[in-house]
Amino acid sequence: MPEPFSPMERRILGVLVEKAMTAATSEPLTLNAVVVGSNQKSNRDPLVNYEEPEVDEALTQLARKGLVFRQTGGRTDRWRHNLYDAWKLTKPEVALMAELLLRGPQTAAEARTRASRMETVDSEELPEFLRNLVERGMVVWITPEARRGAILTHGFHTPNELHAIRQRHPVSGLAPEPETPPPTPRTVTAPVAEIVKPDPRLDEAIAQIAQLRETVNRLEKQLVDLHANLGVPLAGS
Repeated sequence: MPEPFSPMERRILGVLVEKAMTAATSEPLTLNAVVVGSNQKSNRDPLVNYEEPEVDEALTQLARKGLVFRQTGGRTDRWRHNLYDAWKLTKPEVALMAELLLRGPQTAAEARTRASRMETVDSEELPEFLRNLVERGMVVWITPEARRGAILTHGFHTPNELHAIRQRHPVSGLAPEPETPPPTPRTVTAPVAEIVKPDPRLDEAIAQIAQLRETVNRLEKQLVDLHANLGVPLAGS
């Protein structure tokens, strides 16, 4: 990805391109003209209110990056962009970039229409222009390119700015991805002893044994009484 620019640097580059392409005579801009162009109310988003000292410092930073150069020799210094050489782009591509730098996120159709006030951008050539700019990281799709009304912007935002832009342009028709719940801790429990249901035949056998014991006890008592009546001692007594 290209190195991010500050919002002021983006605005200044867009102004230098716009004024160079739309002015009757393409003259370098004075510092005051750059400030006025940056703060104008039309064809700008967001609206700003920059002062000369900070714009002068931003121009100096852009000159160090080789993107603008200062023209001296007159009563006042003037500034001109150097994007054709620095970025190796065609006029329509530079116009598209200037439009994105001046207004930020928009659809491809909006960018083409607005850029055409600076340089004609053929609708049939637009996909090829955008493909080249995307491959170089100078343009970024905010929403899926294939969707109708897809949003794009320039590639000179910081990662945090791009994240915020995507939050403001959610993809319609798609539900947000549900958050994956954390795994539930697995609880290990001690094995529970199996409860065996008693066999009903066992209860019946126990009852029969009890009855037999009662019968045996009764017979033994009767035997003792019989021997006592007969006067015959029991064996072993």
